[in-house]
Amino acid sequence: MKTFNLPDLGEGLAESEIIKWHINAGDLVKLDQVVLTVETAKATVDVPAPYSGRIVRRHGEEGDVINIGALLLEIDESGSEHIASEQSQTADAATVVGNVSQQAHKVNVDDFWIGGDHSPSTDNLITALPSARLLANKLGVDLSSVKGSGPNGLVVDADIYQEAGKQHIGTEVLKGARRTMVATMTESHQNIAAVTITEEATLDEWKSGEDISIRLVQAIVHACQEEPAMNAWFDAETMTRCVHTTVNIGIAVDSQHGLYVPVLRHADEFEPREVRRWLDQTVKGIRERKIGREQLQHATITLSNFGAIAGIYATPVVTPPQVAIVGAGRIIEKVVIRDGQAIAVKALPLSITFDHRACTGGEAARFTKALAEHLTRATV
Repeated sequence: MKTFNLPDLGEGLAESEIIKWHINAGDLVKLDQVVLTVETAKATVDVPAPYSGRIVRRHGEEGDVINIGALLLEIDESGSEHIASEQSQTADAATVVGNVSQQAHKVNVDDFWIGGDHSPSTDNLITALPSARLLANKLGVDLSSVKGSGPNGLVVDADIYQEAGKQHIGTEVLKGARRTMVATMTESHQNIAAVTITEEATLDEWKSGEDISIRLVQAIVHACQEEPAMNAWFDAETMTRCVHTTVNIGIAVDSQHGLYVPVLRHADEFEPREVRRWLDQTVKGIRERKIGREQLQHATITLSNFGAIAGIYATPVVTPPQVAIVGAGRIIEKVVIRDGQAIAVKALPLSITFDHRACTGGEAARFTKALAEHLTRATV
């Protein structure tokens, strides 16, 4: 019998959330057959079987957060239906943490006792991974109340996360997109010199039924071409700035699973209908949690159309290494004076945050002016 641990899915990502199991214990699987889907860094990834055989045991439930190297499957390559005994398990049952003794409740990598006796009785001995033990201390989880899902009852990180989510009504352990958002926002606030500039675009020339998202994409492309400094990446460690000629717009999409920012690559080459088609297909993929990591990479500037829900102005957060983000608020009606007459007009509030380390105030202002002027035009 062989074991299968969660592989490194790329980009140095340390953990994943199990979204869906595609097999059950007892099923026969073939080499490269998809056995589960996980989510990491806001992208969903199908994980294939590394060899053929019969599934003896699954480890981890849907919704669990697991680390790279965590035990996922035990597979009997002979295809027999019996579950192998503990004595026949191979020594690779805990590849990432060291050798685990197959004798019940004796784990080389970590063992400790509850109470003051310190005698290695199987009644009070708890076996847990070192990472699970540290996580339990951090989250305030009592290990004695945790049922381990690993070999011989070994407590793994996923067990701690699951128990932590049960402890307080209304609390949850953040996973998937929400977990990634924590790291991204923390990095931004710690490392970026953020400044927000606001403006309004009057919409007198718009026809009825204008597609706001399409107009915003077109306006951002135009503004980036007029002021390329905002369509850039910045690396503070090397003090280098990369100004892009291609406009790849990350478009923030809110979902019940958290915030996703899929990237419309080469937005400067898209026709209006193509932009709408891409938006519809991408939003559908996010709702179904079928969006690949490659769809979330290489944005050169970001758009957040938060006004579609609520809000007039905001201070959008720049995502490194990008240097700018455009926020569009709720369209408002206001009174303006023209030729000495008070008239009602509709206006689109704009909030542009930029990294002042990489962009000057003048560059940001020129970008904002070009953005607003493009939006005031009739249909392009």
